[in-house]
Formats: sequence, C-alpha cells, structure tokens
Amino acid sequence: MPDTSQPAARKPFYRRIWFLALVGLLVCLAGGAGFVYFWGIVRYEKKAEEFDLAKLEDLESASVIYDRYGQVYGKIFIRNREQVSLSQISPYLVAAVISAEDNRFYEHRGIDFWGIIRAFFKNTAAGRIRQGASTLTQQLARNTFDLRDRTYDRKILEVFLAMRIDKALPKDKIMELYLNRVYFGGGLYGAEAAARGYFGKSAMELSIGEAAMLASLLKSPNNLSPWKNLTAATEERNFVLGRMVENHKITQQQADEEIAHPLEVRPKTNVVYQSYVIDAIRQQVQSELDYESLASEGYKIYTTIDPVLQRTGEEALQRQLLQVERTDGYQHQTYDQFTEGLREWKATHKEGVPPTPDYLNGAVLAVDNRTGGILALVGGRDYSQSEYDRAFQSKRPAGTAFIPFVYAAALAKGVFPGSLVEDSPMDNRQVMIGGTNGILGEWGVEKSDNRYEGAIPLRKAFALSKNAASVRVGIQAGLESVIKLAKAAGIDDELRPFPATFLGSSEVALGDLVTAYTIFPNEGSRTDRLMLITRIETQDGKTVFRAEPQQRKVIDPQIAYEVHSFMTDALNSGTGAEAHSEYGLRNFPAAGKTGTAYNFTDDWFVGYDSELTCGVWTGFDRPHTIYRGAFSKDIALPVWVAMMNASLDKFSPHELGRPFDLKKVEVCLNTGLPASPKCSLLSTVSNDPDLPPRKGTFMEFTTSKQLPKEHCWLHGDDSRSFVKTLRNEDIPRATSAVEATKFPPVAMQGETVLGEDPYQSVKSKKEAVAAAQPKPSWTPAPKALPVNPGETQVRRAEPVGPLDHQGTPPPVELPTPEHVDLNSDPTDL
Repeated sequence: MPDTSQPAARKPFYRRIWFLALVGLLVCLAGGAGFVYFWGIVRYEKKAEEFDLAKLEDLESASVIYDRYGQVYGKIFIRNREQVSLSQISPYLVAAVISAEDNRFYEHRGIDFWGIIRAFFKNTAAGRIRQGASTLTQQLARNTFDLRDRTYDRKILEVFLAMRIDKALPKDKIMELYLNRVYFGGGLYGAEAAARGYFGKSAMELSIGEAAMLASLLKSPNNLSPWKNLTAATEERNFVLGRMVENHKITQQQADEEIAHPLEVRPKTNVVYQSYVIDAIRQQVQSELDYESLASEGYKIYTTIDPVLQRTGEEALQRQLLQVERTDGYQHQTYDQFTEGLREWKATHKEGVPPTPDYLNGAVLAVDNRTGGILALVGGRDYSQSEYDRAFQSKRPAGTAFIPFVYAAALAKGVFPGSLVEDSPMDNRQVMIGGTNGILGEWGVEKSDNRYEGAIPLRKAFALSKNAASVRVGIQAGLESVIKLAKAAGIDDELRPFPATFLGSSEVALGDLVTAYTIFPNEGSRTDRLMLITRIETQDGKTVFRAEPQQRKVIDPQIAYEVHSFMTDALNSGTGAEAHSEYGLRNFPAAGKTGTAYNFTDDWFVGYDSELTCGVWTGFDRPHTIYRGAFSKDIALPVWVAMMNASLDKFSPHELGRPFDLKKVEVCLNTGLPASPKCSLLSTVSNDPDLPPRKGTFMEFTTSKQLPKEHCWLHGDDSRSFVKTLRNEDIPRATSAVEATKFPPVAMQGETVLGEDPYQSVKSKKEAVAAAQPKPSWTPAPKALPVNPGETQVRRAEPVGPLDHQGTPPPVELPTPEHVDLNSDPTDL
C-alpha cells in the first residue's frame, strides 16, 4: 500500500534557533556599541573638550642675557627654550622628525591606526622598539597637558584630544608647536635651544645630518645623548637618515655623505650654570620685573659684561690663590681640602646644611670709567660652594688703598702738591692702629724693608705708602674733609671719625672702593651708580627698561689729575712697581695703589687706565692673618695685572689729558717750595754717606691757587743773592721728635725693656718690620699677637675700637746684674 503521507513543513529561517541567536548577538553588539558610544566615545569627547587648546601656545621662554658685544652670555629660565616660528626651522629637521616619528603626519587626522599596525610589525621584526606608535599630535597633547599616566584611560583620552587638536589647528601650526615644546635632552627644550646647545647654530642653519641627530633624540633624549653615548647617537642618526631616504625626503647619496661624516657636537655646557655675575644680573632684573615673568616670557637682557675680562678674572683669582695656599707659612684650610671634604659630606648626607668654606677667598671687579658699567664681577672662588658675593656684600679694611682720598682732600684744601711731609716715628696714641701702644710704622706697610726718611715730598710719601707721613697729610686735610670726600666719591660704608681712618682701618666694600677710584681717571666725576644692565626688551623688541647713568662731580679735574700723577708713581716706581718687573704688566698708561691691612688679614689692589678701573681683594670671610709678610703686591697685584693685560684686546688706553690750567713747576727738594736756579744742583740732603747724591729738584703739577707765592728761600736766585749758604746739617726740616732719616725702625733682639714699652720694641726684628721670611705657622688667639716659635708672647691689642687700652704691659724678667765693687778705684771701672 503506497505511502500517502506529506513531508513535514520547514520552519522559516527567521524562526530558526541559529537565526534568533544571531539576531540576539547583533542586538547585543549594537546595544554594546551604543553603550560604548554614549558612555565611552561621548564621555571621552566631552573630557577632551574640557582642555583649553590655548595652552598649546602657552610656551615659557628663557630670558636671554647678552654681553656688551651682543653675544649670548647666559639665560634665566624655568626651562631652557627659545620659541621660533616654523619658517625659522630648517626643513631638514621637519623632514627628519616626520620620518623618525610620524611619516603620515600630513595625512592622518591626529591618530594613525595604520601607523600603529606598521610600528607593531617593524618593532617585532627588529626585536626592539625602533618606531613609535604615537603621532606628533598625540605627543603634543601629552606634553602640553601632562598626560603621563600609563593607563588605558589616559591613552584613550590622548587619542580623542589629538583628534580635537587636529580639527582645530593647521598641520604646520601643530608642527611648529611640537618643535618648540619637545625635549631634546641635556636640559634643552625646543628646536632652537637644541640646535644652539648641540651645534652652536640656529635651528634654521642645521644640516641634514644634524637634523637627523636631533630627530633621533626624541625617542630617548637622555640615553641617546651624544654627550653620554656618541656611538649610540651616531647609530640612531644613521637610522633616521635611512628613514628619510625611504620617505623620499633626501636621496641615498645625501644620506651616504652624512653617514661618512663623524658626528660632532659642541662640548657640553651647564645650561643651568650659575655664577656671581649671573646671580647679580638676575637680582638687578628682578628689581624691575617679577621672577615669573623673567623666567618664562623670553626677555632680552643686554648687559655690560665683557666675557674675556669675566673669564680672566675668574681664572686669575683661582690660579693666584691656589699658589698662595702653597706658600711656606700658610697654615689655613685650602680650596682642595674643602672641596674633598665637601665631596665626602655629600656622599654621606642626603640632606642637611653643607659645611661652609673657610679657605682664602677673593673678589674682582672691573668697571667702565665713563658709564659705570660692570665689565667683570667675580664674587669669590666658587659660586657652587658659597654664594656670598664678596665684591659687594663683604666689607673689610682697605689699608693704604684708602689714602688717595686723604691726599685728594688735602690737595682740595689748597695744600701744595710739592710740599714736604715728615716721615718719622709717630706715637700710636695719635692714631690708635691695633691699640694705643707703640709707634705707628708696622701697621699696613707695603714692603719689608720700610725705613723712615725724614722730610719727603707728598708724591714720594704716597708712592711708598708712608704711614706716618700719610697720617700727617690727613691731619692737614682734616678728618671731616677726608670722610666727606670719600663718601661723595661713592664709599657708602661707615667711616669711623678717628685718625685710624686715614690709613684705611674702616671697612669698605670692593664695589664702593672701585666706584670711588673712577673719579681719578674721570676728571673728578663718577656715575651715580654701577650698572650691569643697559636695557631689557620683550621678544617683539619693546623696551621695558633702559639704564640712564648720571654723572656726579666729586672733586675738581685738577685735583683728580694731581692724585692720578701720584698714583702713576705708586704703580711704576712705588709699592706697585713689581707689576712691571715681576708680573709682566704691558706698556700702557695706568695707575694704581696697593693696600695691606693690619696683621696681613686683607690685601687690595685698585688701579685703572683711561678706559676702565679694576679692583682686587683677597682675604678670609672670617678675618685671619694670611701669613706674616703677605703683602698686597704679592697677593692681589698679580690678579690685577692679568685683568689689565686682558683688557687690551678690546680697550685702547691712552694718557689722561692734563687740565689746561694745571701748571708743571720745578720744586726744591730741600724746602718743598718752587725752585730757584741754584736748587737744581746735585745735593746730598741726608747725613747718610751711603745714600747716592740726588738732584735737588723735582717736577710737580699744581694749580695757581695751590702754588706758594714765594720761591725757595734756602738757595735763593739771582734777585736774592743775599741768602746765605747753609751746611746740610743746618737745613731746616719738618718737625720731628727724632732724626730718623738714616735709621730703619729699631727692633731690639731680646726682652730687655723695663716698664712701659711705648715703641713696641719687645718684638722680634722680623716681626717689627713685617718681613716676609720666615713665615712661621701659628694659630690666631683672641686679643693676643702671635710671635715666632720660642719667643715670649707679649700681650697686645688686635684691631679693636679706639681707646681700647689693654692696661699696663706685663713685667719682663731680666737677668741678675753683675756685682759692682763700690770700694774699687773709679779709674778701674
């Protein structure tokens, strides 16, 4: 029987299980996509919208310091960056960066999905990361908004922010912002700073190979630095050159030529370099601008600094003081000892206050005579060890470097420059140097063979730093007049109203003393203040500050020239003569004065030519004797000579012009009066037969007001033939308690004085004359004067206040005298 049943009807596909499952899956996917879109994409787009894209152009720029010749000298910055436009950047650098970091930069929309896939396969094949996956736009977003967290959330936000930036800005603008912001290692931010830092040229001047090297640093700026690993830097440069060939940015021949050249970069310099002069510039700018603006808005700061003189000052001071530290008799901490100790301290202390140096220090300051512009400023030996600026902050006794103002005050009062002044012992109670006992003579002398010479011309007393004679000049001028003139010249520090001030016992700053000295080469005038900065400009050239120095008259030009002529002798034939004979001062018109403080604690030399004035100070931050016989001519003078010689490369000194109304007259050496015809004969004034005969006259500059009305009455002239001829011993001399022309200061050899010792003779001979050799080692003790080993220490005041008398000296034990027989015949005695 045939089967008549019908086959079962099939279900429609839309009712089948697989279809329903597929539809469910699609619905889930769609729902998920909708959820992702509305929860994820919209969320991240909204977060990306919260960033202010104006910050992309908010680039802080370093303020650039220029020297007096318009060359870059330093920078003040938060980050070392110089912002430039894309047109000021070499196309080779743009091509190299695109090839190394983002070769589809001008094609994608801020995110390069194909680039991510390509980078994955290339890095896998190379076995290490050779190509980044982030676009330049992503890197710009990350660097600008500090998106540095290594999370998926941060990466997704970076992608959306990059796409927003790409929509908002042209590609060239994005490239410009990127190249100005990105870090190139070595403390260099942006293409311009990197080009100058590595190659000493602008970003526009970069060659193909140099551009490739900079582009190669972007992957790992510090590890691939040529200053750290030249081999690795060369390898990465060559890789970028290959990428540039692949991307048709350069030809293979160009790449081969660059690869054939070894990679050369400038020596690394400390871009955060700090020094006394940079710090001084920063402080002066901050008085005009706030620091935040100074460090971020890219000002152009034009200064008066001469880089050659600045470098010379730093090197000469360090070299000279290192040599002093090796001198016999120097018993203090040395620079090398402190540096080693500081290194050890840093190795064992992660925090805390480091030790402070106590080694011999110094300062150098050179200024332009006419403008007051600072040409060189050295505030110490090492700024990294001590930021204390000894050129302006330290105040120390200037010694006889102060006496130009004493003589200027006397001459301004009408004292005849050819006058004689007595160089003979003076009771120290009149001056009170180092106390009130003894004679004035051992304090602040400038040479070990100092001797009294009786009546001598002012010029000679000045040139040879005759202390007693200079005090007598100061008495003639008047203490009030000397202090008033010194303050008008620029010494703002307190000058104590006591005679010791005549010999520089009051503390002064080097900056003030150098300022004051400028009145002598500057016709009696000075600028109202020293300056480091001539003008400050914004990036677009707008001037926000301009210095306007003003001249201030202090003394008449005639007085300035007379003191200048004295100071010329002091340098050429006086206490500074070794500048030529020992230290090689070149042949040009100059003048200057030494200054050695009491007990050899401070040494000075200040001098000038027609163009600039330079001062040098050496000593300790906490006063100590440098060593016995540490004269300024040996310590400070060599540094000054180095500075003045170096200045000749840029400055051309000339003879100072003599004021037209300043006369040159012949003066009698015996009377200090205008000479008569007979005065010019050779005469032996001193009773010492060992001294050679000397010419009876000398030439001197004078004004009509200063010139005495009478001529030399001793020798007479044709109209005064009745004046009798006197023997040498009958020639009148300046008033003196003792005739000391042929004798040096007396120093007794043993402790043999009873009672008060007004001439301080219970001392060794070498100490009395401040001999440089031998220089014994000793340890300073308060209120005690160290003496040579084996000698009795005699109480004597250190530099203290006036009238600080120490009381009756201790008794001196004497040997028992021999027995005298009173019954013996007097003729046998």
